[in-house]
Amino acid sequence: MSGPAAADPVVEPVVTQILAAARPAENGSRLTGLREGPGRRLDLQVHSAAMNTTVTVRVLRAADPARPAPVLYLLNGAHGGRDESSWNDKTDIEEFFADKQVTVVVPMGGAGSYFTDWQNPDPVLGRPLWTTFLTKELPPVIDSAFSGTGANAIAGISMAGTSVFQLAESAPGLYRAIASYSGCVSTSDPLGQAFVSAVVARWSGNPANMWGPPGGPAWTAKDPALHAARLDGTAIYVSTGTGIPGPHDTLNGPHIDGNAGTLLGQLFNGGILEAVTHSCAIALRDRLAAVNVPAVFDLRPLGTHSWGYWQQDLHTSWPMISAALNR
Repeated sequence: MSGPAAADPVVEPVVTQILAAARPAENGSRLTGLREGPGRRLDLQVHSAAMNTTVTVRVLRAADPARPAPVLYLLNGAHGGRDESSWNDKTDIEEFFADKQVTVVVPMGGAGSYFTDWQNPDPVLGRPLWTTFLTKELPPVIDSAFSGTGANAIAGISMAGTSVFQLAESAPGLYRAIASYSGCVSTSDPLGQAFVSAVVARWSGNPANMWGPPGGPAWTAKDPALHAARLDGTAIYVSTGTGIPGPHDTLNGPHIDGNAGTLLGQLFNGGILEAVTHSCAIALRDRLAAVNVPAVFDLRPLGTHSWGYWQQDLHTSWPMISAALNR
């Protein structure tokens, strides 16, 4: 006589598993909520103790969530992901990373903040402390919730193309690779100061609340180009176009949708911005060479400051990033 049939094992829902696995950061920052988004995306709510606010963080789980995986942080630009201007909305990251053993993390928010720690509260932007959040508060939450291997990389566009350098220098050893797409990395020379000030002012912030008056000592201290020797041993990728229209700057280009007005804005505004970042990239190339820090520079002869090129840059830089994450 046979005994009772064994019960099928109980499989916990994904949300329950992750909430149970997540551990807080040392200062109490923690995962407070989680919901499944479209496709493989998970939308996390992470409370930042430093900023006393909750940050939405979009996560794409690794191809095999049961196995440990390194982490790639992708930073949005000056919009902070607003108005559907994020990596998830504007690129193919969900398809591109579907078969890759890496956890992809896209923090939302931080418009006009440069993802840095501000010296003083701002009447409009508040008191951003994004360096603290991204380097100390978020990583332990992500690693515990998604079985991180301890290997990280970070990439960013435009404004965040500066931030990835600053973050890497502020947290030595945290990132094995950084990638800057159409960023202006120097912040203390006249061009860098003007670029940073214009970006912050675009979002009604006061640059003096970020690092003090432009030209002050904090602007020099936060200039990644001046302290580039600290990045020796980090894999570095830098890309930019020239502002001259390229293959994605047409009525059939990404996110143009046949709209002549949208195309005109991309050609004019995107052309000017990319011409500036091209100049910044050349200066950075020379600076890194002077301090013997190796880096890959992809100085495209064509292209504006726009998402079609940044998707292309992510694809192009991925082999370098992947090699660093898995070495």
